[in-house]
Amino acid sequence: MALKIPISLSPARRTRDGVKRNRLAALTFSSLGQSDFRHLWLGMLLLMAAVNIQMLARGYLTWELTKSPIAVVVVGAGFAPPILLLSLYGGALADRYARKRIIQLGQLGMLGITLFIAVSISTNTVTVYHLFGAAVTQGTIWAFLMPARQAIVTQLVDEDHLSNAVALNASGMSLMTLAAPGVGGLIYGLSGAATTYYVMSGLIVGAYIFMEFVPRLDPVARGRRRMWRDIGQGIAYTRQNRTVLMLLLVALSTALLAMPFRSLLPVQIERVFKMEVEALGLLMSMIGVGSLIGSLAIAGLSKANHRGWVLLITSMISGFAILLAAVTTSYAVALGIMVLLGLGDSGRRALNSSLIMEQTDEEYRGRVMGVYMMNFGLIPLGAIPLGYVAHWFDVRMAFAIAGGLLVVAALGYTVLTDRVRRL
Repeated sequence: MALKIPISLSPARRTRDGVKRNRLAALTFSSLGQSDFRHLWLGMLLLMAAVNIQMLARGYLTWELTKSPIAVVVVGAGFAPPILLLSLYGGALADRYARKRIIQLGQLGMLGITLFIAVSISTNTVTVYHLFGAAVTQGTIWAFLMPARQAIVTQLVDEDHLSNAVALNASGMSLMTLAAPGVGGLIYGLSGAATTYYVMSGLIVGAYIFMEFVPRLDPVARGRRRMWRDIGQGIAYTRQNRTVLMLLLVALSTALLAMPFRSLLPVQIERVFKMEVEALGLLMSMIGVGSLIGSLAIAGLSKANHRGWVLLITSMISGFAILLAAVTTSYAVALGIMVLLGLGDSGRRALNSSLIMEQTDEEYRGRVMGVYMMNFGLIPLGAIPLGYVAHWFDVRMAFAIAGGLLVVAALGYTVLTDRVRRL
């Protein structure tokens, strides 16, 4: 019998492999080496933790108060109309005024919302109308805060680190999508809705403190013209930049179809799986697992890595994941499907916005981000019809419609245009 001798890597080979891994890690997290961006990123982590806990708490509290899928999607999409109406104005402000100050004012507004709902719950006066009003107010704030927060990244890092910084922003959001709903579900289940909202308030205070360490930078375009003229120029620029326009259409399809899917998860938890809020938290956290993995992978991509194809493929993955969610009746299987959905989400969160900013001139980035935010204002166009389908038929039928349409849209972008494929 031949003697099998174990083969081990030579010290030189192990050293080379270790150097490669270190280089990959350095590339993936390179933007965090710049302290200004690092403070912005840490503040974003806390704010997005609050937002993700709020998505879970508000959706589940609405379901507890009404037992209506329509009410769940209407409250869940309540933030959208103000975003649709005001994002262009918010984008123009982000180019005219100090973006740091806009972000901090938005954080204070978010703090006011969470404290108001917390007190309403504590005094047993909360109604579904309070929750809907809070969603509308949040959307109003988001219309100004988000274009400024996206555009300020370009002032804190150089052009070579821009794609990495945007991807790390998305990775941080994904990390909070992973961690925050699970923690929020536990807090909600153990201590109730009021405590959950007070925890959100503390997280927003922490985000404001980190933002204090970010320098106040000069506006990129001072207000020399009427605001509506600035907005008009931004719209004209977006229409003429065909690559940016196609990327915005890709974002629109996921906003219309993938985001409403999430708002119906509380209905799936109770009607399909016969479970409660803690199970919802874990389910939403699994989306974060996949999104974090995907976002970190995207952070390590270079311009030579066919990023347009990656974006299109991740959109298809989201669609197929929603289709799978429509047919499963197993909670354990659904957890795995949510990881797959998160992988698809990473393209929208990390890659789409970074490609848009790369393809946009600096003086227009705030306004283009305002147009980008308008996509989220169109969520009710997808959410409300799906809510009615879930109400009159079945939540799984609503999932099947959303997933099927998203797959068709992604295939259409892939086949009918090469602008995204060439990126």
